[in-house]
Amino acid sequence: MSNTQVNFSSIEFKNPVITASGTFGFGREYNEIYDINALGGISTKGITLKRRRGNKGMRIWETPSGIMNSVGLENPGVDDFIRDELPFLKKLDTNMIVNIGGSTLEEYIEAVDRVSKQKVDMIELNISCPNVKEGGMAFGIKTKTARKIVKEIRQITNIPLIIKLSPNAEDIVAIARACEEEGADGISLINTFKGLAIDINNRKPIFDNIYAGLSGPAIKPIALRMVNEVYKEVSIPIMGMGGIMNWKDGIEFMMAGATCIQVGTANFINPHICIEIIKGIEDFMDRENIKSLEEIIGII
Repeated sequence: MSNTQVNFSSIEFKNPVITASGTFGFGREYNEIYDINALGGISTKGITLKRRRGNKGMRIWETPSGIMNSVGLENPGVDDFIRDELPFLKKLDTNMIVNIGGSTLEEYIEAVDRVSKQKVDMIELNISCPNVKEGGMAFGIKTKTARKIVKEIRQITNIPLIIKLSPNAEDIVAIARACEEEGADGISLINTFKGLAIDINNRKPIFDNIYAGLSGPAIKPIALRMVNEVYKEVSIPIMGMGGIMNWKDGIEFMMAGATCIQVGTANFINPHICIEIIKGIEDFMDRENIKSLEEIIGII
């Protein structure tokens, strides 16, 4: 049996397969379907400082080769997460990655500070959230604002810090470099693309917020390109995602430079997909006589 273990910034993963934030809740429901301890890790539903009810109206819309979502970061807030969800996650034999978002720098700082007082494996900072003090532009769109938030967060936590980047950024490679320079331990990319869906009969957008995030296999080639571009320019590891629907897709992302992969949209289609991807990677390694995934990470 080939060794599927990978090392991501000093954290050992039993395998590289992680569930993407917002597609797996906190794991409870999926744990009723299969033993989620088999996963390499879980990235939690995005947590904000205060409870959020999310967006009104349509939240999920199917598109050719993907889905669009406008959930609006509905979540219980950091305190209820720590009280109600964290005890379950701590019992699992898999790496726990707490995804954190916010609308202001102060919200990010306070949420990270509270989570950092708990025993968690990693924090994934979602800087694709709209910065209300900058007119709604996402923190991660411009290098200057991305650098500032990573610098501030790095000063208040010693927990391994991964920065989740938006593909809508002005220069994703420059932003990834800035994150590394300010002390990030890893990069996860990509988040969803901003898209538009239209109801032609009612002559209006499908979503109340007009624009929504596109994910799924439609974005995979662009996600692969961005992972590869960033891999060539930073020395910190990458969690790759964006349209991974099977084990072959996962191998492609690792060959492009990802140490770990995150599976999102596919969980909605096939709740067993992560287990199937883990098995597919193992079988591929056996067939190709690959002893360690380090042999293929960033090989292209």
